[in-house]
Amino acid sequence: MEQSYSTHQFPHLVLIGGGHSHAIALNLWIAKPLPYVKITLISDVQQTPYSGMLPGHVAGFYSYEETHIDLLNLCQRVGADLIIDRAIALNLAHNQVICQNHQPISFDYLSIDIGSTPNRMTVPGASDHAIPAKPVPQFLDAWENLLEKAKDKPQSAIKLIIVGGGAGGVELALNMRSRLLGEMGKNYADKLQISLIHRGDKLLSGHNPWVSQHLQKILVKAEVRLHLKTQVTEVTSSHVICDHDENIDYDYLFWVTQASAPQWIKQSQLATDSQGFILVKDSLCSISHPHVFATGDIATMQNHTRPKAGVFAVRQGPPLFKNWQNLITGQALISYAPQKRYLALIGTGDKKAIASWGFWGWQSSWLWLGKDYIDRKFMNLFQNK
Repeated sequence: MEQSYSTHQFPHLVLIGGGHSHAIALNLWIAKPLPYVKITLISDVQQTPYSGMLPGHVAGFYSYEETHIDLLNLCQRVGADLIIDRAIALNLAHNQVICQNHQPISFDYLSIDIGSTPNRMTVPGASDHAIPAKPVPQFLDAWENLLEKAKDKPQSAIKLIIVGGGAGGVELALNMRSRLLGEMGKNYADKLQISLIHRGDKLLSGHNPWVSQHLQKILVKAEVRLHLKTQVTEVTSSHVICDHDENIDYDYLFWVTQASAPQWIKQSQLATDSQGFILVKDSLCSISHPHVFATGDIATMQNHTRPKAGVFAVRQGPPLFKNWQNLITGQALISYAPQKRYLALIGTGDKKAIASWGFWGWQSSWLWLGKDYIDRKFMNLFQNK
């Protein structure tokens, strides 16, 4: 067994991030704990968002409480410590997590589930002026600020730009429009301008043609201005500058593009892929440091390349829990292979949803009800017990 640098009498399992995989694994720990193991969760927020319900929260269909997991409550039920802080580096030579406001935290075993953020570094001005869709707390603060300003000045026009034509950007456009018209009245549509900029020639490139075309029709009907095959080259405080000498002015700019990893992961000794995400084996352990786990968007499975989607993080929770315990108790780790196809349910802001599965797609209110049931069932796992 590797030398332990923990200052604790018992093995110390440290978790960075309150993502879906960690929440599920901690919840499973409650029913089957290892009583001699100390667990510490480091998270920069106490309330961690559930991605499946966030578009519905933006639309006003769900409250903040309904869409967030209380990590303090979860840790109390587990018997774990919660440290509200931001991890900024790893010292893997001494098995320590370096935090922004706390002393270094020593560990015997480490697990990382911190998600990802849209990449704004490649476009000049984007980091200064664009609002990224993740981290979610900062995005929701900006969204609430936008709503309050709209209510304070109901006669003023408002221009929103969303950069990114994947499922996240499309859902955001439709649910933002739904909420604003719901709050301000349907006549507000004359004052609301939403533009969606996408560098590809079709929306949702990872989905089948029917889904892409159907959502494009919905967006056009909702009077969302589509700018396909358009590359953002620069961002100012008031304009998005695109190729073909096209300038689009805005009041709020939201960035929902390709995921990126934080610099401190890239600067650690952990093996990463070409984009800086932690490379893991089928056991969800780092390929370079077997006492370090990584799941969710921050991880790339070496043998199973998949999109950065919440459904995979949720499915990784049970095998992650099992391998935490197996590694600590000296048992063989189990392998996990994510499904190649997954059902995507995309909310359209009107309590309907589009299902995307392989080459099949469909839209109905029944799909929304099914999605609502699945999401509420998931969140019920974390209610007070």
